[in-house]
Amino acid sequence: MDFLRTPDARFASLPGFDYQPDYISDLPGYDGLRAAVIDEGPADAAHVYLCLHGQPTWSYLYRHMIPVFLSSGARVVAPDLLGFGRSDKPLDEEVYGFDFHRQFLIRLIERLDLSQITLVVQDWGGLLGLTLPIAAGMAERIDRLLIMNTTLATGHPPSAGFLAWRTYAGARPDLDIGALIKRSAPHLTPDEIAAYDAPFPDQTYKAGVRAFPKRVMTEPHMDGVEVSLAARTFWAEQWRGKSFMAWGAADPVFGLDVMEDMYQLIRGCPAPLVIHNGGHFVQEWGEEIAKAALSAFERT
Repeated sequence: MDFLRTPDARFASLPGFDYQPDYISDLPGYDGLRAAVIDEGPADAAHVYLCLHGQPTWSYLYRHMIPVFLSSGARVVAPDLLGFGRSDKPLDEEVYGFDFHRQFLIRLIERLDLSQITLVVQDWGGLLGLTLPIAAGMAERIDRLLIMNTTLATGHPPSAGFLAWRTYAGARPDLDIGALIKRSAPHLTPDEIAAYDAPFPDQTYKAGVRAFPKRVMTEPHMDGVEVSLAARTFWAEQWRGKSFMAWGAADPVFGLDVMEDMYQLIRGCPAPLVIHNGGHFVQEWGEEIAKAALSAFERT
């Protein structure tokens, strides 16, 4: 498989993110591709926060949440999906299918033998991550959920906000990622914006960025619909773990109607924390969210 590897020099200065990745290149089915994984905290911690980013971001998105999780004594695992961050980036957009990424996450969890997982998801991290419990042997590894601005895509017609995003992204093969994220979080500094741009020296590195909006399951025949429907049943009927939801209310793609659907879906989910000025990349308000989630988990 042809791929690109972002030069390390691009990541020399990352404000608020001094974590050094482990590199894994022996996942079954992904031979030759190197994945970057932040893995911090005690190996035998009582809880493992598995933080899954979406499009077009990378594990840098969790820099405000990781310290809070670590301060609780937990372990934090934050992978960069293939095509993003410091992970290798296949050149062929057709590679970036739903199963390609979902199986990657399953193999990674097995490779690291993660258990007592708190699943932390947003955007594509949720479209993928929320389906993990229905994979063989995965449900018993997950005991808590922290969900932000995401959904399960089951082939239904998309919202106007998502259609606008898909059209916008499709017209920009060299999507300006830093500018996009700054619109969601205007308080970001120029150095933080540069960190979001760091994985992508030019548009040849952005095959995954271009592919993901096309892969959201908005038609019944699309890959991922079947497992996403099964996942809805799991979260509504079989889930017995603890949950916490936070939502950026200013998100034009996954708005309050989507939040309400997910809130009603997840069995036993308490009322969400609404970040009224928070946009789609709500992890930029992550310290508040992480502290609130820890407090809620301790109470229940």
